[in-house]
Amino acid sequence: MKTTFNLFALSALAFGLLLSSCGTGKKLLVSEARVNQLQKDSISVNNNLKMCQADVLRLNEEKALIEKDLNLLSSESKMTIAEQAVRLKSLQDVIQSQKDVMTGLKNTISEALVNYAADELSVYIKDGNVYVSLAEKLLFKSGSDVVNPKGKEALKSLAEVINNTKDISVMIEGHTDNVPIKTKVFPDNWSLSTARAASIVRILTLDYAFDARRITASGRSEFHPVQPNTTDAGRAVNRRTEIILTPDLKELFRILEQ
Repeated sequence: MKTTFNLFALSALAFGLLLSSCGTGKKLLVSEARVNQLQKDSISVNNNLKMCQADVLRLNEEKALIEKDLNLLSSESKMTIAEQAVRLKSLQDVIQSQKDVMTGLKNTISEALVNYAADELSVYIKDGNVYVSLAEKLLFKSGSDVVNPKGKEALKSLAEVINNTKDISVMIEGHTDNVPIKTKVFPDNWSLSTARAASIVRILTLDYAFDARRITASGRSEFHPVQPNTTDAGRAVNRRTEIILTPDLKELFRILEQ
């Protein structure tokens, strides 16, 4: 009986030692796996660190290049700004000079045509140009493109001014109201407005010796009214011929192209 007990005790001790050994082995395997994983993580972190360091180096190089370009651009910009300031001053001088010329021209024409009533003609500046707006009643009979004597006198006074004014071009624009016209001579308002403009061009160039190379005729028909065509007064204002005096822009274009 005692022998059996001893055998049982030894077996229990051996089994306990075996269990203890198995637990330690498992912990050892887990620890080794953890160590291996940490080593792999360390290698990965080191690789990422090297990549980050390479990126930082590259970014520093790019920053240096950008700073160099900015410094160069700044230097060039200062030169450009200085040059632009000179050009802007030149433009302002030319514009002011032309403005002074056109203002003086407007005043001279107004004085030359001072004897005509306000409902016969008007002289004003718009968009840098001088406009001489002549009413139909001053120039033409209704439906006609023949300039009457009083209208010719007004054109003569105008020609005396513009013939002595250099560096301007002249546009003659005929305008009508919206009442349709249809005659053997003028099938519509387009033809009437154009014919009236051409009549004035012929008088200024043939009778009063204005340079034909500096003048243009055009008809605008009813499509550019200055008053609503809903009243007799509005339609009367719209039946007009505009003489538009434009300054020579060659000097402005020359400066802009520099």
